[in-house]
Order: sequence, then C-alpha cells, then structure tokens
Amino acid sequence: MDADAAKLLGAGLAAIGCGLASIGVGSVFAKFLEGALRNPGAADAQQGRLFIGFAGAELLGLLSFVVAALLIFA
Repeated sequence: MDADAAKLLGAGLAAIGCGLASIGVGSVFAKFLEGALRNPGAADAQQGRLFIGFAGAELLGLLSFVVAALLIFA
C-alpha cells in the first residue's frame, strides 16, 4: 500500500467520528427532552448538564475532524 493511500484511508476512518458526534449530540438532546417532559420542574436544573454533554460530544467530533485534516495535509 502506498503511503498516500494509507494517509487517505486513515483520514477517512478518522472522519467517521464526525458523523458519530452528531449521533451523540442527538442522543444528549433526546435524553434531556425525555427527562424534561417527565419532570418539567427539574428541567432548569439539568440545563447546565445538557450544555456540558453537548460540548463534550462536539469536542470529540471536532477532534476527529482535526485528526483527519492532519492526516491529509501533514
């Protein structure tokens, strides 16, 4: 296998994390809405955890994007 082909294959595998991050963000918001609809009084207290979960999922997606970009261009 050529070195350039291996770089592109690794970048493609790293880019899968971007798609999985969107699934994670959807899961975070779905669970928040599920809990908020069950107990609306506790929804305000859980909103901070919602944004922390969103930020964590997005961080992993951006990290996989950076790894893919580094594999392609470096």
